[in-house]
Amino acid sequence: MSRIGVRPITIPAGVEVTVGEGNLITVKGPKGELSSKVSENMAIKIEDGVLTVERPDDGRENRSQHGLARTLIDNMVTGVTNGYEKKLVIVGVGYSAAKQGKKLVLKLGYSHPIELEDPEGITTEAPDANTVLIKGIDKAQVGNYAADIRAWRPPEPYKGKGVLYDGEVVHKKEGKAGVATA
Repeated sequence: MSRIGVRPITIPAGVEVTVGEGNLITVKGPKGELSSKVSENMAIKIEDGVLTVERPDDGRENRSQHGLARTLIDNMVTGVTNGYEKKLVIVGVGYSAAKQGKKLVLKLGYSHPIELEDPEGITTEAPDANTVLIKGIDKAQVGNYAADIRAWRPPEPYKGKGVLYDGEVVHKKEGKAGVATA
């Protein structure tokens, strides 16, 4: 039995979940609306403000989709109630981030600043020059945009410079051995 798939999802007040044709799940809440299609084999039941996902049998495909369907629905419910946030930290001399209207401007050691327009449904903030906050209601979209920003200058292992997730630890390597410094 799936440990994740069998857990019920409590639907908070102010959130409306509807199951459409072909298991198209639509979740409306105070922060917005999300919809996603889950496996048609899953039976989704809503009773007394509690949503459960059940699978028809223990076939390989159904077992693999059970926990995924439940997690996708739970992420949508959490997104429309609380939202998601990723924090990036910029480390390096001369590296910085600033917000200009709907654009995030990054200076990451290139000959030009990198200007990134906020995608639909995502907001970015630069509370200081070394921090970027990415907020949105879709967990996957927030994580993908954070990864896109980080890809411009991933942390390097010798000095630890680059764009890091908050709390990420860069294991630093030792430099060349046996080099005399003057």
